[in-house]
This record gives sequence, structure tokens and C-alpha cells, in this order.
Amino acid sequence: MQNEIRLQATSMELELGVVGLMNVQFAIQNDRIYVLDVNPRASRTVPFVSKATGVPLAKVAAKVIVGKKLAALGLTKEVIPSHMSVKESVFPFIKFIGVYTLLGPEMKSTGEVMGIGDSFGTAFAKAQIAAGTFLCPGEMAFLSVGDEDRERLVPTAKKLVETGFSLLAARGTAKYLANTGVKIGVAKGACESGPNILDILRKGKISMVIATGRNQDDQEGYIIRRAALEQQVPYFTTLAGAEAAAEGIRALRQDMFSCFSLQDYYDPARNTVRMRNIPQISLVDQLRIAST
Repeated sequence: MQNEIRLQATSMELELGVVGLMNVQFAIQNDRIYVLDVNPRASRTVPFVSKATGVPLAKVAAKVIVGKKLAALGLTKEVIPSHMSVKESVFPFIKFIGVYTLLGPEMKSTGEVMGIGDSFGTAFAKAQIAAGTFLCPGEMAFLSVGDEDRERLVPTAKKLVETGFSLLAARGTAKYLANTGVKIGVAKGACESGPNILDILRKGKISMVIATGRNQDDQEGYIIRRAALEQQVPYFTTLAGAEAAAEGIRALRQDMFSCFSLQDYYDPARNTVRMRNIPQISLVDQLRIAST
């Protein structure tokens, strides 16, 4: 899939005759690639990719536009670093009462942060911390997904149990997961008389919520996601996000985070990766630093 995306992007750039930077919006559904938008301009992704690869893309593009050749600039092949980089969007939902928190095609983010690590889980967890989302290993998670998502939820639920989580779910989700061997409890829905999931959330007993949604008619999911937001509980609205969160939590349990500056990753003079022997910082100290 990655190679196909590279091929499509390269083919469009050559056909359009773009010199400099080009922004492409791809979407993937059922292993089929769709092109939503393509135009010759820079985007917010440019500084992220520059930091992830150590290549100053804006500077390179400016030189190419005025006639410099990529070969002369030392860029004859794609730079693929050994580390992983994750970009996370920051949303202002908490500032607006009653705002709908599911994402659509429109731009809603007000900023972006970045996490770099030796593994995807570590990079994802760092990006979450930078965005103000603190994944807490070994607590309680609440799961509520539609029928179409339950099969894919099983590996994520099992991974959360392996990392020390106890699980609660709405009746339908709990029944399905229990039949697959997942140890899980049942919580009353947000619209049922208490004590229900909202009461449990407000008592601070839930440390993560997975509540996928398909449309704005999902009143139950909206109430739960909004309550999680107001209680500052990490919540994930897609299975891909939930899977990534499980990987991040596993990394938090297994790894001590190493903190490096971009200058520690790259030697600007030679454009090569340079890792220094910097003492690792514990998760507790990492969270303390991020929250100050």
C-alpha cells in the first residue's frame, strides 16, 4: 500500500510538472486508494516531515524552484529514518459547550504535536503526552462500539487486559467480547437510570474510553464522549486510534522513555542520524515535565 501511494504521488507530480512542493490528500477504504485533493503548495505536514527525516524540505523546495537540481543538493533517494515519528492533532473541543467531538472532512484542529521513538507505540505515547492526553497503564477502560466494529475490537481488548487494564462495556459489546474469552464487566448505558457509565466516569474510575461512532444521530456515544472530554479522560473514536492507544500503553509499561532534541537525532552539517548517550527519563518524570 505504501509503495502504491508513492507511485501515485510521483505519477501525479510528474504529469502535472510540479517543481517544488505538492500537497496530496489520500483516503484508503477497503484497500482502495482515493485521491481527495492535490495541489502545488506546502502544508502543515511539511515541517513535520522535515523534522521526522532531517531534510529541510522548505529550503530544498525553494532552491529547486529557482533552478537547483536535487542531485546537486544531495537528494537522490527517499530518506527513511530508523526511528518512528507520529503527528497528533490538538482540538479545542473542551472550550465549546456541547460541541460534537467526532471528526469529519472539515478542518477542526488548532495545532499539532509530534512524538519520536524507537517504536510506533513509544512515538504514539509521546505524541499523546505532548497533546495533553495521558495514557495511564493498568487502570479501567470503557468500551462501546457498534456491531460492525466488534470483531476488530477483540485484539485491542485483549491487549489492554494484557497491559493490566480491567474492562467495562455496554451490554452488547460486553456480551460479544465475553464470548471471545475477554474478561469484562457490564456498565449501564448513559441514558439508563444510574448508577451508569456517566456516574462511573465522574467518580474518576475510568482512565480510557473507546466509543466509536458513525453519525451524529448516535446520542449515546455523543454523551459518553462528551463526558470523557469534560473529565479529561482519554477517549478514542476509531478502532485505528484504539489500536494505536493500546500499543502506546504497552510501550509505557515496557519502556523507559529516552528524550532527545532534534539536534540529537540529526547532524545538520552531514544530514545523518546522530544519537547521543543521554540518560533515560522515567515515565513519572516524563508526565510531570509534560504537565508543567
